Amino acid sequence: MKLCKESESRIIEMAWEDRTSFEVIEIQFGLNESEVIRFMRSRLKFGSFKLWRSRVSGRSTKHLKLRHSDVSRGYCPTQYKHR
Repeated sequence: MKLCKESESRIIEMAWEDRTSFEVIEIQFGLNESEVIRFMRSRLKFGSFKLWRSRVSGRSTKHLKLRHSDVSRGYCPTQYKHR
């Protein structure tokens, strides 16, 4: 799948966000969890990938079915910075 730079950047941003589930990334970009992992492995430096993997492994908020109902998709005012 060929993605534009903006889409690639957005996928990386969403993958790092705690409250954005893999299912949401799949809905928006068509990449399931294993494809997101492969995508991140190919786009990040090795150390950054290891840090990201350890961060999201076992994190319940990255999966809609494991997420507690109190977790919302609220936005932080600094989340989308002007570039």
